[in-house]
Amino acid sequence: MARDELSVLTALDVAKTQWYHFTAIIVAGMGFFTDAYDLFSIANVTKLLGRIYYTHPGAPKPGTLPPNVSLAVNGVALCGTLAGQVFFGWLGDKMGRKKVYGLTLAIMVFSSLASGLSFGHTAKGTVSTLCFFRFWLGFGIGGDYPLSATIMSEYANKKTRGAFIAAVFAMQGFGILFGGIVSLVISTIFDNAYSAPAYEVNAEASLVPQADYVWRIILMLGALPAALTYYWRMKMPETARYTALVAKNAKQAAQDMSKVLQVEIEAEQDKVDKLSESNHNNFGLFTKAFAKRHGMHLVGTCTTWFLLDIAYYSSNLFQKDIYSSIGWLPPAKEMNAIHEVFRVSKAQVLIALCGTVPGYWFTVAFIDHLGRFFIQLMGFFFMTVFMFALAIPYDHWTKKENRIGFLVMYALTFFFANFGPNSTTFVVPAEIFPARLRSTCHGISAAAGKAGAIVGAFGFLYASQSKDVTKRDAGYPAGIGMKNTLIVLAVCNCLGMFFTFLVPESKGRSLEELSGENEDEGTNDTSQPPVASTRTVPV
Repeated sequence: MARDELSVLTALDVAKTQWYHFTAIIVAGMGFFTDAYDLFSIANVTKLLGRIYYTHPGAPKPGTLPPNVSLAVNGVALCGTLAGQVFFGWLGDKMGRKKVYGLTLAIMVFSSLASGLSFGHTAKGTVSTLCFFRFWLGFGIGGDYPLSATIMSEYANKKTRGAFIAAVFAMQGFGILFGGIVSLVISTIFDNAYSAPAYEVNAEASLVPQADYVWRIILMLGALPAALTYYWRMKMPETARYTALVAKNAKQAAQDMSKVLQVEIEAEQDKVDKLSESNHNNFGLFTKAFAKRHGMHLVGTCTTWFLLDIAYYSSNLFQKDIYSSIGWLPPAKEMNAIHEVFRVSKAQVLIALCGTVPGYWFTVAFIDHLGRFFIQLMGFFFMTVFMFALAIPYDHWTKKENRIGFLVMYALTFFFANFGPNSTTFVVPAEIFPARLRSTCHGISAAAGKAGAIVGAFGFLYASQSKDVTKRDAGYPAGIGMKNTLIVLAVCNCLGMFFTFLVPESKGRSLEELSGENEDEGTNDTSQPPVASTRTVPV
């Protein structure tokens, strides 16, 4: 039997969509805008970094980043993100969401600027400095995942909660798009101002000294959107669910939400005291009670996010390699250094416009109608189908007349990733766990995802290398080739479908109903999970 809900939580659950909801989406979403810009803009400039720091005089082709350097540049931010997700997720439950929310943004702003100012007398020194600051950039980005998701879920009403959380995450699509547009603009400006011949015409003249400014400016501009929203983050009150259910301060929760909702709310400190005295809702993360109630849910959120990110990040971070392998980008020797940035960025913008951004907003539109479970299962299914459709007849797609078809299928893969598990894996962990563990469990789930991203980023770089030494990047051993790599990614998506059945449907229910926090101690033993949180398929 359910207890009487706290008035402040009921008021939040039934509140009509108001201006403060949109304010919260923008303030939290700009963090994800910055996250995506910073994480994915590096893909636009890695070829330029290879030309600047690793081109050997007289070589037939421009320089590329050596395998270990490429792994570090592409992967170190993901390692920082994983650490930040776990640390700030835990800290958000210990200190409160608001107290650490501004800190993550400050780290992101500082590290973005510092990445562009990376120094060194040698290539090794410059790249090492870049990797150092990108690790801390990732650390700040990691904190944004559990904190933004938890804050939005605890502010939202239960009717449109999924759309609000998904809208925060959907800003990632605009961040990817903006990163591509900024790279296009900067490279166009420099390419027109400092015209240079292609590498095969004049190798030395193809790389103008000013090219070193291009990648620095692109990376540093990532600090701008984060800095613009810092003030508004500091003005947001702590969430009522943290204040009431974790900090046990009913009066402060009622005061904060009365201002936000512009209604009078009773404090009900006696109900909060009764909750705090009960052992029913005081179990910790590493307890049998948690394992019985939420253990399989946590396994489900971690495994699905892990499997998704293997495919999603390997495809996103290495778009430039996929485009080159099908011949959509001309050989590097036929372009000068800055124009290559333009061509890579143009391809990223097209994929973002056609597949990435629409997919996010389809989720926002339909998540509270179709449910999280259906969208995630559907997304994994179509990602599997399109990955196999790209991989099995791969030789067919490499022919010049079929390249447009390849790009359409590739864009559809991104569309169903974002109108699918890339959005739902972010939403669900913010809804199904108790308030005192919500940020921690979301951080653990997100960190599992980033572990998948690291596997994808590191593994893809080696696996996708051709067995033909003439088609292989310098310094890499033979891999299994692009075709077989795409098959592996398709299998990961297929496994994601099966693990989705471990994740409960959370559509239309209050957070307390999903987590079991509103169940009476005498009527619901901790050895039995609450009915609402065990339902898997939507109703």
